[in-house]
Amino acid sequence: MALKPLGDKIVVEVIDEPQTTASGIVLPDTAQEKSQRGKVIAVGSGKLLDNGERVAVEVKEGDTVVFAKYGGTEVSLDGRELMILSERDVHAIID
Repeated sequence: MALKPLGDKIVVEVIDEPQTTASGIVLPDTAQEKSQRGKVIAVGSGKLLDNGERVAVEVKEGDTVVFAKYGGTEVSLDGRELMILSERDVHAIID
């Protein structure tokens, strides 16, 4: 099953990063913070302006991005942890 985002929405697969302290101690799941990085797996057609023009989304499929900590909607699909975000919730593309 696939998700097709609408408008300026983006579907991101969250990158699960093991979190460790500076001394190398691995934190348990209950103490870990939610990851803010992910790989873009689908993008919408862009934001529709009042005049009828459509502004393309700046990210593309395959980009690794940093997104807002509390933005978007969490979705689980086929055992994968996904986020549906607005383009404004994406802060940067990681090269």
